[in-house]
This record gives sequence, structure tokens and C-alpha cells, in this order.
Amino acid sequence: MWPAPVSLQGQHVALAPLDHIHATDLAEASADGDLHRLWYTMIPAPDDVSAEIDRRLNLQSNGSMLPFAIFTPEGKAVGMTTYMNIDSSNRRVEIGSTWYRKSVQRGPMNTECKLLMLQHAFETLDCIAVEFRTHFINVQSRRAIERLGAKLDGVIRNHIVMANGTLRDTAVYSVLPNEWPTVKANLIWQLQKPRS
Repeated sequence: MWPAPVSLQGQHVALAPLDHIHATDLAEASADGDLHRLWYTMIPAPDDVSAEIDRRLNLQSNGSMLPFAIFTPEGKAVGMTTYMNIDSSNRRVEIGSTWYRKSVQRGPMNTECKLLMLQHAFETLDCIAVEFRTHFINVQSRRAIERLGAKLDGVIRNHIVMANGTLRDTAVYSVLPNEWPTVKANLIWQLQKPRS
């Protein structure tokens, strides 16, 4: 299996292979801020977290996803993320299906999570590209991806039918190996600069 399940540890965040033992914390995380009510995202409702874990683990068994639970340094699960749309023959992954409970958003967790995942992708998995995708209208997510240093590749129009029946235009971003040293330096700088 490529990539193989792995745990990644930072100062502000830890990632571990997703498991049903995380369901209670993740249901609580989903309820924080009613994240599942955002129409332009696909975050599970608290009662649907177990089914979402099943879905992600099924995709893992098919080789198209490697799902993680996201933890605080104290060991509480506060969200999910994945390597997805895995293309092992071309060593490409997408980092996506990421969400955090509202109370930990806009802090260092997402920055360090992306640093750990990108570092593993480029320095261990030898990826030739790492993608990020989001709804074109999700400005908060697009700005966060741009702050990482990813470049906009384009927009896939009418790409996905959302749960509410609307059509999603998907903004596609990527980071390439030659860009990784600059992206890495920027992410480390963002983690070290004083927070206002």
C-alpha cells in the first residue's frame, strides 16, 4: 500500500490513522460551530461521524485514501484530514477532506498539519505533486491554501453535485517538488512568528 498508514507529530498537532475509537471526540468536534451546516463543505453531522469514518476507511481499503484523525497535543481528536485521490503509479496525492472543530480554527494547528503532511509527501513518499481542492466559493479555504504557498492550477466547473443538489466549481491548487523548499520555509516562518 502506498502511502502506508503513518502517525505524524508536531508541536501543535498530531496525526494518527483514523479509527472508530476517535468517533466520540469527532462527533463533539463536528457539533462545535455546527460545521455540518455549511452548505459548501462536506463535514459530517455529529450523528454521521461513524458512517464517515466507515466511508473513509473503505476508501483506504480500496487504495484511494489514507485518512487521519487530527489531535491536539493533549490527545483530543478535533478533526479529520486525508491523503486522497491517491495515484501511486505517478506518486501524486491530494491533501483534502480536512476539517477542524470551530474552537481550534485560525490557530497554528492547520499550518503545522499541512507542514507535516507536505513534508511526508515530498521527503518520504517522493511525490511529484501534491494537490489541494476546494469549492470555488469557499473563500476561507482558498485563502488558507494560498497562504500555504500552493499555486492555483485552475477551476473545474460543474465538477461535483453537492448534497443540497447545487453544482460545485472546484478550485485546484498544487505544490511541486521544486517549490517545496520555499513552501516549507514559509510554513515554518508562519509557525514561529508571534500571533496577534
